[in-house]
Amino acid sequence: MHTDFPTATGFCPRCNTTHRLTAGHSYQYGQKLLEQISKSGTIELVNTGREPDSQLKTDFLFGKARGKMFGVLECEAASGGTIYLHAFSGQYNDLWLVNGWVGPLFDVQQWQDTNYMTEKEIKRLTRQINHSRQSAVIAPLKKIRKQLSRKLMKEIHRLYAIQNFLGKTATLSQLFPRGNIPTGTGDCCGPKLLNHAAKHNLRPLSMVEFYIGRENRSSTKHHGHFYSSCLEKCEPLLGFMLCGVKECHDTG
Repeated sequence: MHTDFPTATGFCPRCNTTHRLTAGHSYQYGQKLLEQISKSGTIELVNTGREPDSQLKTDFLFGKARGKMFGVLECEAASGGTIYLHAFSGQYNDLWLVNGWVGPLFDVQQWQDTNYMTEKEIKRLTRQINHSRQSAVIAPLKKIRKQLSRKLMKEIHRLYAIQNFLGKTATLSQLFPRGNIPTGTGDCCGPKLLNHAAKHNLRPLSMVEFYIGRENRSSTKHHGHFYSSCLEKCEPLLGFMLCGVKECHDTG
Protein backbone atom coordinates (compact mmCIF):
# COMPACT_ATOMS: atom_id res chain seq x y z
CA MET A 1 0.00 0.00 0.00
CA HIS A 2 1.28 3.49 -0.87
CA THR A 3 1.25 5.70 2.19
CA ASP A 4 -0.50 8.48 0.26
CA PHE A 5 -3.38 6.16 -0.63
CA PRO A 6 -6.73 7.44 0.74
CA THR A 7 -7.98 5.10 3.47
CA ALA A 8 -10.90 7.15 4.82
CA THR A 9 -13.05 9.23 2.48
CA GLY A 10 -16.41 10.95 2.73
CA PHE A 11 -18.34 13.81 1.17
CA CYS A 12 -19.43 16.56 3.56
CA PRO A 13 -22.61 18.37 2.41
CA ARG A 14 -22.02 21.18 4.92
CA CYS A 15 -18.90 22.46 3.18
CA ASN A 16 -19.46 20.68 -0.15
CA THR A 17 -16.07 19.00 0.17
CA THR A 18 -14.76 15.45 0.07
CA HIS A 19 -12.60 14.94 3.14
CA ARG A 20 -10.02 12.16 3.31
CA LEU A 21 -7.19 10.63 5.30
CA THR A 22 -4.30 8.66 3.84
CA ALA A 23 -2.31 5.72 5.20
CA GLY A 24 0.71 7.88 6.09
CA HIS A 25 2.75 6.83 9.12
CA SER A 26 -0.17 4.72 10.33
CA TYR A 27 0.72 2.07 7.78
CA GLN A 28 4.07 1.19 9.36
CA TYR A 29 2.57 1.39 12.84
CA GLY A 30 -0.31 -0.82 11.71
CA GLN A 31 2.08 -3.40 10.30
CA LYS A 32 3.89 -3.59 13.64
CA LEU A 33 0.60 -3.88 15.53
CA LEU A 34 -0.55 -6.64 13.16
CA GLU A 35 2.70 -8.53 13.74
CA GLN A 36 2.44 -8.07 17.52
CA ILE A 37 -1.13 -9.38 17.67
CA SER A 38 -0.38 -12.28 15.32
CA LYS A 39 2.70 -13.30 17.31
CA SER A 40 1.20 -12.92 20.80
CA GLY A 41 -2.21 -14.39 19.94
CA THR A 42 -3.98 -11.71 21.98
CA ILE A 43 -5.15 -8.11 21.57
CA GLU A 44 -3.76 -7.17 24.98
CA LEU A 45 -1.41 -4.32 24.15
CA VAL A 46 0.75 -4.46 27.28
CA ASN A 47 2.72 -7.56 28.25
CA THR A 48 1.98 -7.99 31.94
CA GLY A 49 3.98 -11.19 32.27
CA ARG A 50 0.88 -13.19 33.19
CA GLU A 51 -1.34 -15.46 31.12
CA PRO A 52 -3.36 -13.32 28.65
CA ASP A 53 -7.08 -12.89 29.30
CA SER A 54 -8.76 -15.78 27.47
CA GLN A 55 -11.52 -13.47 26.19
CA LEU A 56 -8.89 -11.32 24.45
CA LYS A 57 -7.14 -14.14 22.61
CA THR A 58 -7.35 -14.24 18.81
CA ASP A 59 -8.16 -17.96 18.47
CA PHE A 60 -11.87 -17.37 17.93
CA LEU A 61 -11.16 -15.05 14.97
CA PHE A 62 -9.95 -18.06 12.99
CA GLY A 63 -12.99 -20.20 13.77
CA LYS A 64 -16.73 -19.97 13.18
CA ALA A 65 -16.81 -16.32 14.28
CA ARG A 66 -14.42 -15.46 11.44
CA GLY A 67 -12.11 -12.44 11.41
CA LYS A 68 -12.39 -8.80 12.35
CA MET A 69 -11.14 -5.40 11.20
CA PHE A 70 -8.66 -3.45 13.32
CA GLY A 71 -7.66 0.17 12.87
CA VAL A 72 -4.96 2.69 13.76
CA LEU A 73 -5.30 6.48 13.74
CA GLU A 74 -2.24 8.72 13.92
CA CYS A 75 -3.10 11.98 15.72
CA GLU A 76 -1.42 15.22 16.68
CA ALA A 77 -2.20 16.35 20.22
CA ALA A 78 -2.78 20.01 21.03
CA SER A 79 0.66 19.96 22.68
CA GLY A 80 2.24 18.94 19.38
CA GLY A 81 3.02 15.33 20.26
CA THR A 82 1.96 12.30 18.21
CA ILE A 83 -0.52 9.76 19.53
CA TYR A 84 -1.70 6.51 17.96
CA LEU A 85 -5.21 5.29 18.70
CA HIS A 86 -6.38 1.68 18.23
CA ALA A 87 -9.83 0.26 17.48
CA PHE A 88 -11.53 -3.00 16.55
CA SER A 89 -14.81 -3.23 14.70
CA GLY A 90 -17.97 -4.00 16.68
CA GLN A 91 -17.51 -6.05 19.81
CA TYR A 92 -14.49 -8.18 20.58
CA ASN A 93 -15.69 -11.56 21.82
CA ASP A 94 -18.80 -9.87 23.32
CA LEU A 95 -16.79 -6.97 24.78
CA TRP A 96 -17.38 -3.34 23.78
CA LEU A 97 -14.64 -2.01 26.06
CA VAL A 98 -11.06 -3.31 26.12
CA ASN A 99 -8.16 -1.48 27.75
CA GLY A 100 -6.01 0.29 25.15
CA TRP A 101 -8.73 0.30 22.48
CA VAL A 102 -11.20 3.13 21.88
CA GLY A 103 -14.81 2.49 22.79
CA PRO A 104 -18.03 2.68 20.77
CA LEU A 105 -20.04 5.77 19.80
CA PHE A 106 -22.51 5.28 22.65
CA ASP A 107 -22.67 4.73 26.38
CA VAL A 108 -22.28 0.98 26.90
CA GLN A 109 -24.55 0.88 29.95
CA GLN A 110 -27.33 2.61 28.01
CA TRP A 111 -26.84 0.14 25.16
CA GLN A 112 -27.12 -2.80 27.56
CA ASP A 113 -30.21 -1.37 29.24
CA THR A 114 -31.87 -0.71 25.87
CA ASN A 115 -30.95 -4.07 24.41
CA TYR A 116 -31.52 -6.45 27.32
CA MET A 117 -35.30 -6.82 27.74
CA THR A 118 -36.23 -6.59 24.05
CA GLU A 119 -33.48 -9.01 23.02
CA LYS A 120 -34.68 -11.41 25.71
CA GLU A 121 -38.21 -11.27 24.27
CA ILE A 122 -36.94 -11.75 20.71
CA LYS A 123 -35.04 -14.88 21.81
CA ARG A 124 -38.18 -16.20 23.55
CA LEU A 125 -40.20 -15.72 20.36
CA THR A 126 -37.49 -17.46 18.34
CA ARG A 127 -37.68 -20.50 20.63
CA GLN A 128 -41.46 -20.59 20.21
CA ILE A 129 -41.12 -20.39 16.43
CA ASN A 130 -38.53 -23.15 16.33
CA HIS A 131 -40.62 -25.48 18.51
CA SER A 132 -43.93 -24.89 16.76
CA ARG A 133 -45.12 -26.91 13.78
CA GLN A 134 -48.28 -24.94 13.11
CA SER A 135 -47.97 -22.30 10.38
CA ALA A 136 -50.99 -20.48 11.82
CA VAL A 137 -48.96 -19.93 14.99
CA ILE A 138 -45.56 -19.31 13.39
CA ALA A 139 -46.63 -16.51 11.02
CA PRO A 140 -47.95 -14.07 13.68
CA LEU A 141 -44.98 -14.84 15.96
CA LYS A 142 -42.57 -13.97 13.16
CA LYS A 143 -44.46 -10.74 12.53
CA ILE A 144 -44.20 -9.74 16.19
CA ARG A 145 -40.51 -10.65 16.26
CA LYS A 146 -39.83 -8.54 13.17
CA GLN A 147 -41.64 -5.54 14.68
CA LEU A 148 -39.68 -5.88 17.91
CA SER A 149 -36.37 -6.12 16.01
CA ARG A 150 -37.13 -2.96 14.02
CA LYS A 151 -38.17 -1.08 17.16
CA LEU A 152 -35.02 -2.18 18.98
CA MET A 153 -32.79 -1.13 16.08
CA LYS A 154 -34.32 2.36 16.03
CA GLU A 155 -33.81 2.70 19.79
CA ILE A 156 -30.19 1.59 19.51
CA HIS A 157 -29.52 3.99 16.62
CA ARG A 158 -30.67 6.87 18.83
CA LEU A 159 -27.84 6.07 21.28
CA TYR A 160 -25.10 6.91 18.77
CA ALA A 161 -23.58 10.38 19.25
CA ILE A 162 -21.33 11.21 16.30
CA GLN A 163 -18.95 14.14 16.72
CA ASN A 164 -16.77 16.00 14.25
CA PHE A 165 -13.83 18.38 14.61
CA LEU A 166 -15.96 21.50 14.62
CA GLY A 167 -17.59 20.32 17.84
CA LYS A 168 -20.82 19.45 16.03
CA THR A 169 -22.76 16.27 16.75
CA ALA A 170 -25.12 14.25 14.57
CA THR A 171 -27.29 11.17 14.83
CA LEU A 172 -27.23 8.21 12.47
CA SER A 173 -30.66 9.23 11.17
CA GLN A 174 -29.36 12.69 10.27
CA LEU A 175 -26.46 11.21 8.32
CA PHE A 176 -28.75 8.69 6.61
CA PRO A 177 -31.71 10.98 5.86
CA ARG A 178 -33.28 8.45 3.51
CA GLY A 179 -33.29 5.78 6.20
CA ASN A 180 -32.11 2.23 5.50
CA ILE A 181 -29.19 2.44 7.92
CA PRO A 182 -27.04 -0.67 7.29
CA THR A 183 -26.60 -3.05 10.21
CA GLY A 184 -23.39 -2.26 12.10
CA THR A 185 -23.16 1.35 10.94
CA GLY A 186 -21.03 3.35 13.36
CA ASP A 187 -19.32 0.24 14.76
CA CYS A 188 -16.43 0.10 12.27
CA CYS A 189 -12.90 1.15 13.22
CA GLY A 190 -12.87 4.47 11.34
CA PRO A 191 -15.89 6.07 13.04
CA LYS A 192 -14.76 4.80 16.46
CA LEU A 193 -11.28 6.27 16.02
CA LEU A 194 -12.41 9.62 14.64
CA ASN A 195 -15.12 10.05 17.27
CA HIS A 196 -12.61 9.46 20.06
CA ALA A 197 -10.12 11.87 18.49
CA ALA A 198 -12.77 14.59 18.06
CA LYS A 199 -13.86 14.28 21.69
CA HIS A 200 -10.28 14.58 22.92
CA ASN A 201 -9.08 17.40 20.62
CA LEU A 202 -6.68 15.16 18.71
CA ARG A 203 -6.09 16.10 15.09
CA PRO A 204 -6.05 13.08 12.73
CA LEU A 205 -3.02 12.78 10.48
CA SER A 206 -3.36 9.31 8.94
CA MET A 207 -5.31 6.08 9.33
CA VAL A 208 -5.22 2.43 8.30
CA GLU A 209 -7.45 -0.60 8.82
CA PHE A 210 -6.43 -4.24 8.54
CA TYR A 211 -8.06 -7.65 8.90
CA ILE A 212 -7.13 -10.43 11.32
CA GLY A 213 -8.56 -13.95 11.19
CA ARG A 214 -10.45 -16.28 8.91
CA GLU A 215 -11.70 -14.66 5.70
CA ASN A 216 -15.21 -13.19 5.83
CA ARG A 217 -18.15 -15.07 4.31
CA SER A 218 -18.02 -13.11 1.06
CA SER A 219 -14.23 -13.71 0.81
CA THR A 220 -13.61 -9.99 0.34
CA LYS A 221 -11.35 -9.68 3.40
CA HIS A 222 -8.32 -11.80 4.20
CA HIS A 223 -5.94 -12.12 7.13
CA GLY A 224 -3.12 -9.57 7.18
CA HIS A 225 -4.51 -7.40 4.39
CA PHE A 226 -5.11 -3.65 4.67
CA TYR A 227 -8.36 -2.07 3.46
CA SER A 228 -9.94 1.35 3.08
CA SER A 229 -13.05 2.22 5.09
CA CYS A 230 -16.21 0.64 3.70
CA LEU A 231 -18.43 2.60 1.32
CA GLU A 232 -21.84 1.46 2.50
CA LYS A 233 -21.57 2.01 6.26
CA CYS A 234 -18.65 4.40 6.76
CA GLU A 235 -18.49 6.86 3.87
CA PRO A 236 -21.82 8.54 4.77
CA LEU A 237 -20.38 9.20 8.26
CA LEU A 238 -16.79 10.09 7.42
CA GLY A 239 -17.53 13.26 5.45
CA PHE A 240 -19.25 14.76 8.49
CA MET A 241 -16.76 13.33 10.99
CA LEU A 242 -13.66 14.62 9.18
CA CYS A 243 -15.06 18.13 8.80
CA GLY A 244 -12.99 20.63 10.79
CA VAL A 245 -9.85 18.49 11.12
CA LYS A 246 -7.59 21.40 10.17
CA GLU A 247 -9.27 23.71 12.68
CA CYS A 248 -9.71 21.30 15.59
CA HIS A 249 -6.85 22.66 17.76
CA ASP A 250 -7.98 26.20 17.13
CA THR A 251 -11.53 25.46 18.29
CA GLY A 252 -10.54 23.22 21.21
